[in-house]
Amino acid sequence: MASTCAQLCLRGTGPLYSKTVSSTWQYYTRVQQRIKVTRVPTKVLSGLSIRGNHTTATTLTRLRWKQQICFYSDSAAKYLTNEAKEGTNTQELSRTKVGAHKTSLLPTRDAALTTENSHISLDLDPVAQPSALEEISDEEAISISVPSAIPPASTTLRDYVDKSETLSKLVQLGVNLWKLEKRPNVGSMLLRLNFNTDVTPRLLFLKDIGVEDSRFGYIISHNPFILTESLENLQARVNYLKSKNFSSETVASMVSRAPYLLNFSVNRLDNRLGFYQQQLSLSANNTRNIVARLPRLLCGSLEPVKENLKVCEIELGFKRNEIQHIVLAVPKLLTANKRKLTEIFDFIHNTMKVPHHLITKFPQVLNSKYLRLRERHLFLEYLGKAQYDPTLPSYISLDRLVSLPDETFCTELALATLEDFYLFQKTL
Repeated sequence: MASTCAQLCLRGTGPLYSKTVSSTWQYYTRVQQRIKVTRVPTKVLSGLSIRGNHTTATTLTRLRWKQQICFYSDSAAKYLTNEAKEGTNTQELSRTKVGAHKTSLLPTRDAALTTENSHISLDLDPVAQPSALEEISDEEAISISVPSAIPPASTTLRDYVDKSETLSKLVQLGVNLWKLEKRPNVGSMLLRLNFNTDVTPRLLFLKDIGVEDSRFGYIISHNPFILTESLENLQARVNYLKSKNFSSETVASMVSRAPYLLNFSVNRLDNRLGFYQQQLSLSANNTRNIVARLPRLLCGSLEPVKENLKVCEIELGFKRNEIQHIVLAVPKLLTANKRKLTEIFDFIHNTMKVPHHLITKFPQVLNSKYLRLRERHLFLEYLGKAQYDPTLPSYISLDRLVSLPDETFCTELALATLEDFYLFQKTL
């Protein structure tokens, strides 16, 4: 029998046969150990238990051994036949498949004896997966949760408008998302906001202080961070402005035109008001007047303001009282571009020969467009009517020179036709 088993091993080429022969040899060894026992209870093929001597046990053991060898020989022959037909030489099999073959090759009659000495891994049936074509009930269809289709990343807020309630309602308010998406971290901040809990209370606050609904879009487009300010801080800043004798209507107008106004603390607002009052030697009423007309003076940097004040005093040669009068008439000059300011002053003072006191009397000329001022002056000079001294006849006011539309300027000041003015512009 041993030689037969050895020949069977040599015929096997895959790891399946190595496993099978190894299991058979182990079983043979255990049987040899049992033969040494003189009297052992033994199962007969019919299922009856008998007691016999050493010879009987040996006979039964040999019978079982023959059954095993025949069974394994038949299985090996079948495997070789199938392998020859398919024309494949499989060298490696997964452990799962080997275990499956190993279990199927064990004789059923000795299953009880085998399980006593070894643990056999059993393959479990795979969990049944629902088919995509399987019909489901309406209740099951309703209970299915569909994940949100919001893109994980994008360079524009346009991809999120249809998926985000906050963004869609901000668009309805007139917010320019294309402006906000250019600013770092603003887009992600807006996506994290909840419209009912974050946006709505701030909008109601703005409405309560008198801001018109039509201004909501403008305010949020320029200052989206107002949506993250606490209502307590916003109310405290409004209360401070009212304590400085700003009326409710003035506060609402200031907030509408300077969206960042309510983002600054009470201390900063107080310091800004004190700065303008001291630098310009203004009264409290005049200070409120300037700030109410140009509320962004409280929001912007103070460096351009300081620089323009020095330019007006040192480079342009205005006195402090003249600067005060100019600022009260045109507060915008405090934040004007320094190059533009000096260019216009140079043309008015050195080309048009207008003295300082006349410029102070009509400071709006410093806020005019340089090209318009130049074209009109040269046209009047061409006609011989460029006379800006109020003490002389045919006087032309600087205020009217820069403020009148072209047609009125031609008929009332130049006493010429609009076509003549357009023809003259082509010669420049």
